[in-house]
Amino acid sequence: MPPRRKSDQPLTTRALNRAALERQMLLRRVKLSAIEGIERLIGLQAQLPNPPYIGLWTRLVGFERDELTRLIEKRRVVRSTMMRATQHLVSARDYLRLRPVLQPMLDQRCRHNFGRATAGIATAELIEAGRAMLEERPHTVTELKSRLSERWPKHESNALGFSIQLLLPLVHVPPRGTWGKGGAVPATLAESYLNRPLSANRSPDALILRYLAAFGPAPVADVQDWSGLKGLRTAVERLRPKLRVLRDETGRELLDLPDAPLPDPDTPAPPRFLPEYDNLILAYADRTRMLTRDVQEAIWTKNGLLSTALVDGTVAATWKIVRERKRAVLAIDPLRRIAKVDRAALSEEGLALLAFTDPDAETRDVRFVAAS
Repeated sequence: MPPRRKSDQPLTTRALNRAALERQMLLRRVKLSAIEGIERLIGLQAQLPNPPYIGLWTRLVGFERDELTRLIEKRRVVRSTMMRATQHLVSARDYLRLRPVLQPMLDQRCRHNFGRATAGIATAELIEAGRAMLEERPHTVTELKSRLSERWPKHESNALGFSIQLLLPLVHVPPRGTWGKGGAVPATLAESYLNRPLSANRSPDALILRYLAAFGPAPVADVQDWSGLKGLRTAVERLRPKLRVLRDETGRELLDLPDAPLPDPDTPAPPRFLPEYDNLILAYADRTRMLTRDVQEAIWTKNGLLSTALVDGTVAATWKIVRERKRAVLAIDPLRRIAKVDRAALSEEGLALLAFTDPDAETRDVRFVAAS
């Protein structure tokens, strides 16, 4: 274990960074099963099939792709609309516990995004129509849009199909959504697929505590930004007797679990590659513990959040893999100056990443594509 802080002085940005890295298993790889890792992280963002695999590889000792694929095929891990109304990969038991807690947020997102386009259709009627279709067989969102448009031809098909994804607890059916298998993914009713009921408990208390264990210390605003839930202050006040109250250098209140690790700010942080949309980047309203404000702008494109590389614990570059026949090249685009010794360490870690993502490549190379 890394050395702990010796006092309760205000936490510097670097101290918050090291706390996040420790809890995210990024100071050293941890020997856990894939499902244990997923539950410790409260899920992995999964807009695309491959990023969750890379997110686990960069955190766990000896992780192999087949382990996660088997968990998905055996219905122990599922992909669904969860935090922030985005796609996440979570354990089946976490899905059954957490989806009901998130449902009010998903209902609100549905009203905000599609309420005007579905005006005149009773929500209960729309839900029942979608449920009836999904009880027949799994449907992709394109199929849902098409069939629902037959019933409500005067309404926007996108609004109809995506409303079902938000209003009903659905999970994606493999093999689509597993490593290398993208495209439209069929969805089905979660309770039927898992043969277990959703929890009746909608209290956010357990979710708040788990967030702090995985991402803290943090203010209430960060919990809300990560989850998409609003109005969590009442729950936090209820939990306050169980929490440790800290402060950052500006005096802002930070909440934490009493026994959660707070590594020494000088703890070394090895280079790490994070996939697109990694929750470490998205888990905070104020992301300065992980990246500077100018870097925040550089890692977003019109297509979303890029893959990032950490050097000394903070975002220093973006990356992508370029494949040509039997050659795989990891192209690293620095966002700040990276010292020679750190480039060497990043290259070594990058070759290990390529061995994971492209085991059949005859040659693997790491290339820095921009001057720093």
